[in-house]
Amino acid sequence: MNPERYLAPHTLRAADLRAEADAHRLALAARRPARDLRTRVGWTLVELGLRLASAPPRPRIA
Repeated sequence: MNPERYLAPHTLRAADLRAEADAHRLALAARRPARDLRTRVGWTLVELGLRLASAPPRPRIA
């Protein structure tokens, strides 16, 4: 029995998995700046909402 015959598919699959992991890492690195912008915009909206909720009510003009 030749063990290389059984080891070859595992070696190829490991190389494929490493390539997928590298591609995934690169995709995440490219996406990070948009996430930072989304976070800043989200917290700005939260701050605006809190200011509006805590502001004293203005008199209504009918």
